[in-house]
Amino acid sequence: MSVDIEPRSVADAPPPTEESTGWTGLVVVAGLVIVLGAFGGFSALVVVAAIIIMIFLHELGHFVAARRGGMKATEFFIGFGPRIWSFRRGETEYGLKAIPAGAYVRIIGMTNLEEVEPADEPRTYRQATFPRRLLVAVAGSAMHFLIALVLLFVLFAGPGFRGFFSSNEEIDAVVLDSADWEIALTVEGSLAESAGLELGDRIVAVDGVETPTFNDMRAIISSIEPGTFVELDVVRGGERIQVAGALGENDDGGGFLGISPGLPDSSPVDPLTAVGRSVSEFGSLSVDSVTQLGSFFTPSGLSDFFGLVVGADNEPVVVETDPSDADSENEGRILSIYGAARIGSAVTDQGAAQLLQFLVVLNVFIGIFNLAPLLPLDGGHVAIAVYERLRERRGERYHADVGKLLPLTVAVIAVLVFIGLGALYLDITDPVV
Repeated sequence: MSVDIEPRSVADAPPPTEESTGWTGLVVVAGLVIVLGAFGGFSALVVVAAIIIMIFLHELGHFVAARRGGMKATEFFIGFGPRIWSFRRGETEYGLKAIPAGAYVRIIGMTNLEEVEPADEPRTYRQATFPRRLLVAVAGSAMHFLIALVLLFVLFAGPGFRGFFSSNEEIDAVVLDSADWEIALTVEGSLAESAGLELGDRIVAVDGVETPTFNDMRAIISSIEPGTFVELDVVRGGERIQVAGALGENDDGGGFLGISPGLPDSSPVDPLTAVGRSVSEFGSLSVDSVTQLGSFFTPSGLSDFFGLVVGADNEPVVVETDPSDADSENEGRILSIYGAARIGSAVTDQGAAQLLQFLVVLNVFIGIFNLAPLLPLDGGHVAIAVYERLRERRGERYHADVGKLLPLTVAVIAVLVFIGLGALYLDITDPVV
């Protein structure tokens, strides 16, 4: 959602037109799509399309909430910068702009700094009731949360599910105690990788001892001394085969195999259970995102990130963005849109379930991040709306002077720009995948 930090009159807006088309811009966009498909493949196109849809739905949430609240929205654009293509329907201009770094909806009268025509004043954001202003402010993040919950439900209830790992590394008991579990993830550099274990395999015995469930197998593996040579009986494609190798070491000093379990593709859970698990998983991811963001936006966290950008040997504390790569050396590195697209493309090659898992994490993170109580983020508008409500006396509206927040807003923008450019630099010079 856009924030005007300088006064702007609706008289300065471009005159209404039926359609405005920049054919050069459209050709450039088409060319970029072709290049992306040629070098990144179909999976890259899928991820970019998913991110664009995600951004569109975020702004659609703001737009619908504003229109339902009686506010006037004059623009709804994907991208920033020069206009590529647009059309006008009613009082709103819709279209595309040249820089694909986000999207925005322009709602008139977002702050006391913006000048509007007297006739439009009743339809400004600032004159709306507290519940309507609050709804508009949170609508973008709410859309991200809704997307995450829907994708989680699909993962748990639909075909293609191979297990979704909680952000705190606890795996649902229905997977751990299932006799129909299978390998959903192997850790790079572990025995599982060196022995050639594959996604979909199920270990049914360790050194001749039968292991009906994942918990049974894990208990035996953990009790064996690291470095011990073990033989595993594995069911693959209906056949029983044997693989062997030396165990690694887990955090508790026991044996480590390097796998995580999931349910088979043919074993979705019932819808009611899927709803409960979706809500639980969403809560875990939200708590984890808040915790990691709190760690990152501290002097030490930002200092570590700066050290990483300039080449120091510091490891930043940031948000885990790739559930399929949680054990890599780049665990938790903050990503630019370019980096997210690269990882998304990589996990898409592993299957639709892995892509959905990635999009769940991405949506939860962005939704939480946008609620930070600082302008120009949506959470800044939430904070102002709450503050104005608390300052009301005897039903008389109070309007905060956003001009006093301009220095802080500029500082926040500067920090966000640095983080964005730094993340992009790292994703280009030292990509995660």
